Amino acid sequence: MAKTAPYTAIDLFAGAGGLAEGFRQAGFQCLVANDFDQSAGETFSAAFPEAQFIPGPIQDISHSKLLTAAGLKRGELDVLVGGPQCQAFSVYNHQRGMHDERSGMFREYLRIVKGLLPRAVVMENVTGITSIEEGKAVDEIHAALKELGYTVEHRVLKAEEYGVPQERRRIFFVGVRDTDTIHWPEPSHYGKDPDALFGESGREPFVTVWDAIGDLPKLAIEEGEEVCDYGSVAGSDYQRLMRKGSRKLYNHVAPYLAPINLQRLKHIPPGGSWRDIPRNLLPAGMKAARRSDHTKRYGRLEKTGLASTILTKCDLHWGAFIHPTQERTLTVREAARCQSFPDRFRFQGSRVDQFRQVGNAVPPFLAKAVAQSVAAMLKEPATEKGAVQLVS
Repeated sequence: MAKTAPYTAIDLFAGAGGLAEGFRQAGFQCLVANDFDQSAGETFSAAFPEAQFIPGPIQDISHSKLLTAAGLKRGELDVLVGGPQCQAFSVYNHQRGMHDERSGMFREYLRIVKGLLPRAVVMENVTGITSIEEGKAVDEIHAALKELGYTVEHRVLKAEEYGVPQERRRIFFVGVRDTDTIHWPEPSHYGKDPDALFGESGREPFVTVWDAIGDLPKLAIEEGEEVCDYGSVAGSDYQRLMRKGSRKLYNHVAPYLAPINLQRLKHIPPGGSWRDIPRNLLPAGMKAARRSDHTKRYGRLEKTGLASTILTKCDLHWGAFIHPTQERTLTVREAARCQSFPDRFRFQGSRVDQFRQVGNAVPPFLAKAVAQSVAAMLKEPATEKGAVQLVS
C-alpha cells in the first residue's frame, strides 16, 4: 500500500472512524482498520477509501493478516490505535466487571500490539475502566505494554478542552517505544469553569452548541432528508470547519416523538429538564423521583452551553438531547457535529445504527490533539530505551 502521509496507523475497533479521522488530520495515514459492526464498516470505508477495512470479530484477526494488508513488517508501523468495546466498564452499566466478555477486548488489543510491535500505541476507553475491581484492567494494560518495551501513561482528557462542543471524559493509554517520557496535548479551550475565563493561559472559549449546529436546517419531528442542501451559510468558524469538503448535508432527519413527549417538551426551557414538566405529564416511573435524581433526563440544551455527552441513543430518557430552540431531539448530524465529525462523513445503516456509530466514537478533534502529541514524540531522537529488541 502506497504511503501518502508522514506516519502510518492501523485502527482496531475502528467504528465509524473517529480516532482514525483525528489521526488523519494530524498527518497519519490509516492503512488498515477492523471492526465487527457492518454498518460502521460501511461508514468507515466510505470515509477512508485509502484504507483496507477488514470486517469481523477481533478474535479472528491475526497480526500477520494486518501486516500483510498494510504492506509492513513487524516493528515498522508508527502507531496502533483503538477503542476496545467499553460497555462493560461504562458507568451506565450497573453490572460492571472483569467477568463481562466485553471487558476482555483490551486483551485482544494487547495481543495485536505484541504481534505488530508498533512504535507507539494509543488506546481509548471510558473512565470507568479505572474503578473496576480496584483498577486491575489498568494495571494489566500497563504491565503488558511495559513488558514489550513501551513507556506508558494514562490520562483522562476532557473533550471540550480540545475544541469539541460537548462534555465528554475519556481515558487514553499512550505507549511509545522510543522515549522515556510521554507528552500529552495542552488544552486549547476552556471548559465550563467561569473563573477560567479570566486566566492567562491563552486558551479559547469552549465551542458552544450553537457554534456547532446553529446553521443546520430547521426541522419538525420526522422531517428532513438523508441527503439535502445546507440552505444557509456557515455562521461560525466551527461550522466552516465541519462543512469543509462537503457539498451536501447528510443524516439530518428529526427522530419520531410520541405525542405525550411533544407535550412534555413544550414545558422545558433551555437548560431545563424533567423537573420543568408538570407532574401530571411525568412518566409514571419518575413521579416519585427525588429532585436530585435523573439530573439530565428530558434535558434541553442551551445555545451558549456545551452539549451533554453524546451517547449511542439521543433519547429523552437518557439525557439532555432536546434541541435548544426546536420541539424535537437531536438528529444524527447534530450529534455528529457535537462529536466534531466533519459533514463529509455519511453514517450508514438504520437510524439506530447511525446514532450508535456517532455515540461510540472518539471525537476527531480530541483524537487529533492526542495524535499531534504522538507525532511529536515520534520525531524525537530515540533514547536508549528505543533500542529495545523486537520482543517475540
